[in-house]
Amino acid sequence: MDQTLKLKIDSFKAPKAKHVCLLVADELKMADQSAELWSATGLDLATLSKAAKFEAKKSSFFNIYAADGLDADHVILAGIGDLSAETDIKEFASAGGTIVNKLRGLNVDSAEIVFDIEASAEQIAAFAAGLRLGHYRFDKYKTNPGKKEDDLPPAELKLTLQVADKKAVTTADKIRDAVTQGTICARNLVNEPANVLGTEEFAQAAKDLEEHGLEVEILDEKQMTKLGMGALLAVGYGSRRPSHLAIMKWNGGKKGDAPIAFVGKGVVFDSGGLSIKPAGGMEDMKGDMGGAAAVTGIMKTLGLRKAKVNAVGVIGLVENMADGNAMRPSDIITSMSGQTIEVLNTDAEGRLVLADALWYTKENFKPKFMVNLATLTGANMVALGDQYAGLFSNDDDLSANLTQAGLDTGERVWRMPMGPEYDKLINSKFADMKNIGGRWAGAITAAQFLKRFVGEVPWAHIDLSTAMNVPATPICKSWGTGFGVALLDKMVRDHYE
Repeated sequence: MDQTLKLKIDSFKAPKAKHVCLLVADELKMADQSAELWSATGLDLATLSKAAKFEAKKSSFFNIYAADGLDADHVILAGIGDLSAETDIKEFASAGGTIVNKLRGLNVDSAEIVFDIEASAEQIAAFAAGLRLGHYRFDKYKTNPGKKEDDLPPAELKLTLQVADKKAVTTADKIRDAVTQGTICARNLVNEPANVLGTEEFAQAAKDLEEHGLEVEILDEKQMTKLGMGALLAVGYGSRRPSHLAIMKWNGGKKGDAPIAFVGKGVVFDSGGLSIKPAGGMEDMKGDMGGAAAVTGIMKTLGLRKAKVNAVGVIGLVENMADGNAMRPSDIITSMSGQTIEVLNTDAEGRLVLADALWYTKENFKPKFMVNLATLTGANMVALGDQYAGLFSNDDDLSANLTQAGLDTGERVWRMPMGPEYDKLINSKFADMKNIGGRWAGAITAAQFLKRFVGEVPWAHIDLSTAMNVPATPICKSWGTGFGVALLDKMVRDHYE
């Protein structure tokens, strides 16, 4: 049931598609450059829309059956609200998602979208991204959708986006589409079932980024044992699948410049280990690698758009299962840093993976900063729900950059407190620390745990309540969201290139 969208950007011309979608703001405006186009429809659009009391409000549509001589089934006037050159690009992306879902509902196989409002090339590129993201579905395993053949969306939707400045929009779209492709990459990884996407398959997905110019190295258990990664390796003791550390490098900046670094939790399935999770909802734990998916997605984006920055992405790939070899509550393990950890709950495993991944990144790459992403705690969702990701950091500037990037892209983060009062909650009687801090402030004590492995490097931890199973939006009808790719790319473009 794979469905694809092909999008072409072209200049204004008379419509020749099955459907024509004419975009307007809050009133129908006949732009000088498209007067010929409007007359080509053979319709008095201004009069028709006025008679129908069509005001072109956000997400409003007015269908008009085509006049004789027009090579289209009918014209659709699509309202996208009161947009202007100052309108946030998020609104343009949302409009694109709304439009493409309308077209999907009509089961069309081709359409020409005439973008006849004043907008920048970047805004139109955001609209195009909304078309692609809104069209995305993960239904590759559906063989019998239970619908009649005539009711199914076409296997391929061909769209032509007509604009005033084809060259400028094409350039902006190339950059924006790199972010879209990175987001779709992350969505695909999160959506895959755990029997298909294990640790080795995920490592191969990282290795595949070499085709985009990245350098990729995969460490196996023997290599990680030699490095002393006792925390990461302990998580995978109960699984038949071998653990890996994948290192993705993009060298687009000046030679010798310290890289920026992204680190991701890649638990391909989390049963909770011997501290086993309840059966209800455990199926969602195929998505416990949402952080690693986002890191893979952002590294793909940087490669696709040839970002002028040096960057490294490090993901710890493990499976947390329960068998006779699994780590036990009360075990004391030694991390790569040499610090010892008392395991009180084997379901607090993601922080163990990140402990060694962060330390490895800090020691080997001496990065300008590190941002780690992880579906780390249920406590973060209790605090923030599924609209904001939790942000924890030791650096105000890095936090401010991430916060603003989140507001700009719609992938919002909310900074949470940290401090010595919380840090002492993870002190252990028997080791340097314990892996849980008790009932209260669970998201914060998890962040305090991670902070012990970053040293003086500027660092931020993003706790992803937003990686999967959130309410649908015009640009995301998918269970896996790909959250984090657009956020990180915006921060990189604004502050580090």
